[in-house]
Amino acid sequence: MKALRTLIGVVILISGPAAAQKWRTPWGDPDLQGSWSNATTTPLERPAKYAGREFLTSEERAAADKVTALGRDDRAPRGTAEDVAGAYNTFWWERGWSDGRTSLIYDPPDGRKPDLTPEGQKRRAARNESVRTDGPYYGPEDLDLYTRCIVRSPVPRLPSGYDNNFEIVQTPGFVAIVQEMIHETRIIPMDARPHLDSGVRQWLGDSRGHWEGDTLVVETTNFNERTSFEGASMNMHLVERWTRVADDRIDYRFTVSDPETWVKPWSATIPWSKGGTLYEYACHEDNLGLYGILAGARADERKAAARKGQE
Repeated sequence: MKALRTLIGVVILISGPAAAQKWRTPWGDPDLQGSWSNATTTPLERPAKYAGREFLTSEERAAADKVTALGRDDRAPRGTAEDVAGAYNTFWWERGWSDGRTSLIYDPPDGRKPDLTPEGQKRRAARNESVRTDGPYYGPEDLDLYTRCIVRSPVPRLPSGYDNNFEIVQTPGFVAIVQEMIHETRIIPMDARPHLDSGVRQWLGDSRGHWEGDTLVVETTNFNERTSFEGASMNMHLVERWTRVADDRIDYRFTVSDPETWVKPWSATIPWSKGGTLYEYACHEDNLGLYGILAGARADERKAAARKGQE
């Protein structure tokens, strides 16, 4: 009987107020605020060599971390194309570390995106054919959003080589998430207001949030057709979940549903760790590059016109 009372006491301790999340805002919401990073070397999809395996061995994980360690200098011979393409060395990259899993995707269980629908296949083929690599460039609209410094990270943002940082700020009724890459800010209402009219399309979609226990749940619709995530249509439906599980860790998950692109929904999880100070992302290089590309296109047109006049 004494053992039973002890067991009951343990259950009450675990399930009672003491087990409630300790990270709270002054107004009582779960507190996700601060700087965070989603940097990880775990790939989105599971490589074929790890088929059927969800986790790396400790040796494989150590080997992956050794290869991607910050500060590693494997510079190619100076002055070569490989040297420039490799950004000289890896000192400034923010690739993070392996989280021990073989893929960020956990559903489907094979760690791969589902098959494309026939419509998704047609859209991918059309998009590949429409990509311009050598002009003609009649105006800035002919270049992609990346080069124009408008958007570089569609929602949800996957880890990349650098600028994997976020800043979360909360107020009663709103959550704001600043993405370091191009410094977009998502303003997420938490007051159960409806989504925008379907005719209103935005670069990062239209987000609405609510709390499910200690988890922030955000549903996003109304995407712009120019900011496709992994080939999705503008009618993609995105559900994201943030749960703080430690002082320095957030469990982040998302589910993508788009019957126009994939035969079924798919989900992924990305570890968010405590980050440092966010600095301004100033897209100077491509602002100058855009001018150079358009100026070069006009110069080519003048040369072509001159040659035609000489014929």
